[in-house]
Amino acid sequence: MENRINQIPSPTQRRWRKVAYGGMQPGFDDNHTDNTFLQEMVMNANVVKRNMLKVMPDSISISQYLCIVALVVLVWNHTLNSTITHNFLLILDVALLASGFFILLLTAKMLSFTLLINYLIKISFFTTSLYLLSPIYHTLTRSISSDSIWALTTSLIILHLFLHNYSGSTIKAPGALEIKPTLTSNISLNASIVASLLIASRLPSRVLVFVVILFSLQVFLFAPLVTYCLKKYSVRLHLFFSLVLMVMTLSCVYCLHKLMFVLLGVLSFVNLVCPYWLIRIQEYKFEINGPWDEAKLYFNITD
Repeated sequence: MENRINQIPSPTQRRWRKVAYGGMQPGFDDNHTDNTFLQEMVMNANVVKRNMLKVMPDSISISQYLCIVALVVLVWNHTLNSTITHNFLLILDVALLASGFFILLLTAKMLSFTLLINYLIKISFFTTSLYLLSPIYHTLTRSISSDSIWALTTSLIILHLFLHNYSGSTIKAPGALEIKPTLTSNISLNASIVASLLIASRLPSRVLVFVVILFSLQVFLFAPLVTYCLKKYSVRLHLFFSLVLMVMTLSCVYCLHKLMFVLLGVLSFVNLVCPYWLIRIQEYKFEINGPWDEAKLYFNITD
């Protein structure tokens, strides 16, 4: 009671002012606040209201990449079982490369002829280097047991999916700003490359090693870039491509009945349960902003 009486300013006493710096004000404690302190309090100022129609298209990007990885694993499985020849994989590699360049040409706004030639030179150098190194990759894990290879490959694929950047691409899109990839996206990409090398090292011939690694790197490196450009170009085209990819993946996995139900359950969980879950937990979000928050500087720089 005495403390409150002491803090009431007298007619000759200076009024308390809210200042960030300047030391203690005479007649007031250092932590003194007046009745206007909580008038600037704002609750849930930055909370975004979501609904299923807005959240589900974002979750489709995750399902799309899950289907892409499932198709890669399916190709690995058939190649290890010798049901796919190297000629088929080589045709598949050329078809994927051609379709990827076609989508980039269709969606890019600033793709010049010089940039296209630069891409072709880099891909030619990359393919030649991969072909020369394929004998080394063929004998890379000769002293390691197959069980260890399968366990390590599964762990790397799970790590790749967990750390993958589903909202963008590690490779810079044509005409986009230079953005450095994050640490998690680099770890995810490296995990997929190592998993591809481990699988390729168990194949019987060097040619199969070359075409499988080329196929895997095309998918893990360029598929996120192509899907990102497609989404930026047209959301409807992105949704249509994703639905077609899901149907095609489920059809390809149909021969492995148990895995089809697992993949169908994962896609249903990502596209239906997770968006509903996110909307439900938004009701319990409670954010308080006020004068105690850290100051944010905003600059309006014009030419």
